[in-house]
Amino acid sequence: VVSNEGAGVALAAGCHLASGELGLVYMQNSGLGNAVNPLVSLTSQDVYGIPLLLMVGWRGEPGTNDEPQHLLQGRTTLSLLDDLEIGYRVLPTDTEEAILCLREAAQSATSRSRPEAIIVRRDTFESCPRDAIVATPYEMVREQAVTLIVDQLGPTDLVIATTGGTSRELHEIRRSNRVESSEQDFLVVGSMGHSSQIALGIALKQPDRRVYCLDGDGALIMHMGSLAVVGGLAPENLAHVVLNNGCHESVGGQPTVGLEIDIPAIAAACGYRYTRSVTTVAELQLSLAELSTTTGPALIEVRISQGSRHDLGRPKGLPQESKNSFMRFVRT
Repeated sequence: VVSNEGAGVALAAGCHLASGELGLVYMQNSGLGNAVNPLVSLTSQDVYGIPLLLMVGWRGEPGTNDEPQHLLQGRTTLSLLDDLEIGYRVLPTDTEEAILCLREAAQSATSRSRPEAIIVRRDTFESCPRDAIVATPYEMVREQAVTLIVDQLGPTDLVIATTGGTSRELHEIRRSNRVESSEQDFLVVGSMGHSSQIALGIALKQPDRRVYCLDGDGALIMHMGSLAVVGGLAPENLAHVVLNNGCHESVGGQPTVGLEIDIPAIAAACGYRYTRSVTTVAELQLSLAELSTTTGPALIEVRISQGSRHDLGRPKGLPQESKNSFMRFVRT
């Protein structure tokens, strides 16, 4: 799995340049924004005219129920493709019709030397359960690690949690402590890969508060250049916790390179003053305790096993309500 959707377009373009083959880039429509630049300045007919297929999951399709972060993207998906001059087809649910649709899209992309999109509605595909959770040697799962972090927070500390399971588990942990909506937390329900920059902005404007960014390996890798910006600006109050299970667990478990790279070493090279990699409860507790006497920016990689509860709840309030609550807390 590539780092982000734009990288996927570039990778498919490179493969075409070397082989003449037609590549297919799979993404959720929320990732179209990441792909726009190479689509308009690399693969477009006005530039190099590189054919490829985009298979785009249609979250937030008008007339369906979905989460707030998908609504605008869902309303504008087709018009965005029109503006990008990318032809599209909605994938039929009938197998033979779907095969014909794919063939037509491939022929159109090849003959016109441009990208073509295949739009996939919800429930087009049957569920395909993962055969097994990939075995890893780590004793914690993400929710356990987040619980340990919450347990040691100070009363004025702020938490920025990345999208997906991390935010939902933080919300569930607060609920289990009889806190329906914590003013200390900003749950980033979309904007994958940008949590560290949100946390950076807050840390720079609130230098007397400890700011925790709860990140994931997939989100970190998606925009890894953010590490260099954090290290360069060097906020002493920022603690970056990367929950690394080596996959995009919240959206199907697609593998990342998270467990194959040395995230703390990369962060240290970017200017983080304190970096650790931990795998056990005791190691995480020790590293969290060390933060109280450590000058940041700090990064703790927590290597964890895959696996999460299937009954995770979601915040009931509107995102704007959560934002207003967080801002009131920050300003007190």
